[in-house]
Amino acid sequence: MTVVESEAARIFGDARQMHRAALERLAAGDLRDAAEKAWCAAKRATDALILVRTDRLPPRSPDTTRALRTMAAADPSMRGLQARYFERQAALHGDCFYSGNCEPIEDTERIIIETAEYIQDAQQLAGM
Repeated sequence: MTVVESEAARIFGDARQMHRAALERLAAGDLRDAAEKAWCAAKRATDALILVRTDRLPPRSPDTTRALRTMAAADPSMRGLQARYFERQAALHGDCFYSGNCEPIEDTERIIIETAEYIQDAQQLAGM
């Protein structure tokens, strides 16, 4: 395993741990914190994917977004993940966490739970 792959594996592990924390907060009834943790999990998984594909770890969130857009434009297999990334960015990070608008609750909960699939798909696209 290369240094890049090792670091990406560590970041994917961090993403899975953040998702577990999101599910714990969801079970405890703290939807806003669960949403933010699920968003963080998705962002970390995306960062790991970008690291594997470009050999560079995005230093800031806007860099993650820009790199994902660039990769999706060049590789159609990335477009589904890109759409799901933006869904999490808007619904979990922006609307629920920052604005406190988590309605409809069922959709927010679904997106939080389905973040496990997002992480798995990002890892598959990374070839790991």
